[in-house]
Amino acid sequence: MEIIPALIGWPALAAVVIPLLKNRRARGVAVYAAAAGMMALALALLGAWMADGKQTIVLAPESVYTEYIDLAMLAGEFLLMGLIVALSIRHRKYPVILLSAGQTLLVAWSEIFHPVQKSTHLRVDGLAMLLCIIAAFVGGFICIYAVGYMKAYHEHHKEYKDRSGFFFSMLFLFLAAMFGLVLSENLVWMYFFWEVTSVVSFLLIGYTRTEEAIANSFRALWMNLLGGFGFAIAIVYMAWNYGVVQLAEVIAIAPAIPVALLAFAALTKSAQLPFSSWLLGAMVAPTPSSALLHSATMVKAGVYLLIRLAPALAGTTGGAMVSFLGGFTFLAASMMAIAQNDGKKVLAFSTVSNLGLIVACAGIGEEETVWAAVLLMIFHSVAKSMLFQAVGSIENALGTRDIEAMHGLLLRLPRLTYIMGIGIAGMYLAPFGMLISKWVALKSFVDSSNYLLVIFLAYGSATTMFYWTKWLSKLVSLHHTREPVTDHTHRDQYLSMAVHAAATLGLCLLFPLVSDRVVDPIVRTLLGSAHAVLSMNVLTTMVIMVVSVLFVPTLMFVLTRSTHRDYVPIYMGGANEGDNTYFVNSYGEPEHLYLSNWYMRFEFGMRRLMRPAVIVSAGVLAVMLCVIVGGAV
Repeated sequence: MEIIPALIGWPALAAVVIPLLKNRRARGVAVYAAAAGMMALALALLGAWMADGKQTIVLAPESVYTEYIDLAMLAGEFLLMGLIVALSIRHRKYPVILLSAGQTLLVAWSEIFHPVQKSTHLRVDGLAMLLCIIAAFVGGFICIYAVGYMKAYHEHHKEYKDRSGFFFSMLFLFLAAMFGLVLSENLVWMYFFWEVTSVVSFLLIGYTRTEEAIANSFRALWMNLLGGFGFAIAIVYMAWNYGVVQLAEVIAIAPAIPVALLAFAALTKSAQLPFSSWLLGAMVAPTPSSALLHSATMVKAGVYLLIRLAPALAGTTGGAMVSFLGGFTFLAASMMAIAQNDGKKVLAFSTVSNLGLIVACAGIGEEETVWAAVLLMIFHSVAKSMLFQAVGSIENALGTRDIEAMHGLLLRLPRLTYIMGIGIAGMYLAPFGMLISKWVALKSFVDSSNYLLVIFLAYGSATTMFYWTKWLSKLVSLHHTREPVTDHTHRDQYLSMAVHAAATLGLCLLFPLVSDRVVDPIVRTLLGSAHAVLSMNVLTTMVIMVVSVLFVPTLMFVLTRSTHRDYVPIYMGGANEGDNTYFVNSYGEPEHLYLSNWYMRFEFGMRRLMRPAVIVSAGVLAVMLCVIVGGAV
């Protein structure tokens, strides 16, 4: 397993080398090579793990080598703290200094004055390997996509300084930290990588250095540092009371306070209410960083930790806290998504909502819900990355990401619309894994008599169907217009999106195999047993998948091929000005004719719902944490 240091070190090395390359073409080649190397190393680790029997492997026992790494990580934590302090002073964000310094000094004090039992530091099992593959391939192709995107981005946004080298550096550093996080068994090591992801996301969100970007980046930073503080307290509690800092030991002992604090840290990282605003604000960053945050890193780190903690959360007050906040976030975020016409904001609310369902499933901690959580994570990672990339390319072509501007995009940008259609279908239509996972979660909630979660899931799924259907209908409307549209999407961008689209379709076609070979073994490792979740015969399921999965892209293809492409002026309630968009009214004035979706901002607008949702979720979180701490003391 000597591959692990290489897997973590390779993207970290790329993060150092790429900013030194000033030539754009050379930098692009370096990004391609770094992404390809990362994927190759992840496959090599997967092959080595499978050759060892696909068992849980613990590595890096206490030694001089690990002691040096401990010291290096301690120095790294102080370096991160210094960076945060310096930037906070520059931008006068002084409370952030207290959060950063407090948790760093707390962990350092614990490491120095509270030695723990000698143990291993790394672990490779099915769940860790799954996250490594997601980070390597989804993250790697996002980096490839970013090469073409950033060139077009700065051609359209000359008001922003071109810091593409720094941007690519942060993307690869993000992926290196993600590999380290999911492969760490030692909580101190995991905490270090956890904090690296917080700082890197902060730097990516503030890339443009506008006032809005700086404000949103610091909001993301302090919310994630708040979760990091909870993580630090959990480490100190385990070291002080049990003399261990192994995640496996925390799950085996299941002490209420550390488990709740780790779950709290995961809730902040996965942008659950009342902490969702940091991820919504992250949309000011260039699209590749949004795609990475939402699919392969950051928020996936949060749900990864919660899935790990699922056995310790099952049937506990902490589990009830997590499942309620997840279910409530699923409903509230999906309702607020209805009122959004900005494509990236819809995707952001969708991410928060779907992560809420994963969080709710992890909080229940039963076989069926953990199975649903893992499958949701797989499908969400691929489909959401693809959707962000497609929206970024559409924005470069149209100059906007307003969904209203995408009316009839099927006839103007058919290739991008195909990709969008597959991605949207993957998020909510049968037989894609997202919908199957929701069905399994619903069945589990009903079986456990958790009727509040049943309500959250039922109404949240209804609102989810509403906003995705609105967007998909806009895309496939057969609207002819003379408005010129130029597709600025580069080949590397199409390569990345095509791979994601193929993966989405492939995962659906091979769903029974994914369930049997990937998801079931993970559930078995986490909970000790795994039973068949779906009662259908595997072969029957495969036939249904093959027939159904091709329906949406086939329908879109047929529509575009069969549509009369010649421009035909239509009557518009006045003299058509020649573009089927404007006409002259009876007063001789031009009028704009357009079809608009119903956004119901009065009922579901962010201004109307966000504050009550934050108050409710913050109140429940505070009360539940007090109950947990009070009951454990």
